[in-house]
Amino acid sequence: MSQIHREELKVARERAVLVAVELPGARLTTRERVHELTALVATAGAEVVGHLHQKRRLPSGRSFIGKGKLEELRHLVEMVEATLVIFDHDLTPAQIRNIERETSCKIIDRSELILDIFARRATTHAAKLQVEIAQLEYTYPRLRAMWDHLGQVTGGAPVGIGTRGPGEQQLEIDRRLVQRRLKQLRNELEGILKRKEREVASRNEDHFTVGLVGYTNAGKSTLFNHVSDGGGAFANDKLFATLSSRVEKWLVGTGTNVLVSDTVGFIRDLPHHLIASFRSTLEETVHGQLLLIVLDVADPTARQQLRIVEETLESIGAAHQPRFLVLNKVDCLERPDDLLPWLKDYPGSIPISARTGDGVDELAQQVLETVLGPQLQVTVEIALASGRMVDFMERRTDIEDRDYEGDRVRYRVRLGKRQAEQLLSRGGDASIDGVPLRQAIKDLWPEKSWAGPPFDGQDGVLTSEHTSTGDRELS
Repeated sequence: MSQIHREELKVARERAVLVAVELPGARLTTRERVHELTALVATAGAEVVGHLHQKRRLPSGRSFIGKGKLEELRHLVEMVEATLVIFDHDLTPAQIRNIERETSCKIIDRSELILDIFARRATTHAAKLQVEIAQLEYTYPRLRAMWDHLGQVTGGAPVGIGTRGPGEQQLEIDRRLVQRRLKQLRNELEGILKRKEREVASRNEDHFTVGLVGYTNAGKSTLFNHVSDGGGAFANDKLFATLSSRVEKWLVGTGTNVLVSDTVGFIRDLPHHLIASFRSTLEETVHGQLLLIVLDVADPTARQQLRIVEETLESIGAAHQPRFLVLNKVDCLERPDDLLPWLKDYPGSIPISARTGDGVDELAQQVLETVLGPQLQVTVEIALASGRMVDFMERRTDIEDRDYEGDRVRYRVRLGKRQAEQLLSRGGDASIDGVPLRQAIKDLWPEKSWAGPPFDGQDGVLTSEHTSTGDRELS
């Protein structure tokens, strides 16, 4: 066949055959792998016209699938008039070249498919930079397989005296161009990353930050739009609807606002290039003070998805924060009893439907309790001249009783550590139970007592035992 343009990775409107190989120790069944790959292909805009499955002890070094299956694939491609074959595995350049030669059809692997989706979905400047870096890093080691014109290039005119000599291979020119472009993009992205780090650090100093994380298409953006003031996140029933983070205020109760961020979703077997290049987007997750792991509990592979999310958080350095498991899409369960095993295995998990709003108020209450910290019944006395303190107490706390005496006001109130610290930041004359405010905070809420939701599997959701280290699998 004529040269296949490997750089043309747009798969929209193409007729695709999907190939999945089940190897020993695979986490998902072949059916589950094909189901997710079909969703990826639908997101990319192609039409699935055929499937091919095989069980193997080891992949073939030449073509990943066996010789007989390769012949079967060739016949299937001809029969359904496919223009594209997509493998649910990463292939070597030689494997791609050999399969293309046998089938006379364009072959792409899972990583290329995901990179294509990211490229089509990227809208912000940072996202476009990150995608281009990931594409170039993926392409660089495969350049030799992408060219059949590896003849040497000489200087001057193409023929005649003075043009003979060793010259330089086209491959070497291409590699140098890729390296030059990568250096330029990385420098530009590094500036964005440093700026992002400063923004996140500044935000965490002034606000309590909550990150929505989870598998792709778990409903994070729908939940974000439901709870945030501004909303506006793109929510769609497709994988990787969100590629850039968005931050808005969320009123969780008693005049308390937090900043909630919607982040890019995770997925299995994602190329490590995307993990590295999307560092700036993941800053929201790594430095969030509370993580809400949003899980599509109606998905048959929900438990595998949760494991991948836990491993991904561990790999990007976001395993230390308190977190809650949010069981989303309960309205899509075939039977309400299907929720019981989750509630048994993860006590404290919060069932919700981001689409209908069911359970979202309970989620906000859990976040509020985390924000405020352990609450105590105390008496707060403030000088009336300390107007900012008085205003904070009246607007940001649940007052049970107040009493005025001379130039002071005495409140009977349940107060959390964070509220007490916010009260202190207003400046003024105040005390708690007769002890000066600053000293009372140290006495009533020792530093070690505030660690967010417990990680013991009882009141909290995800324990340290639940979190394991694995390969980097992120989207």
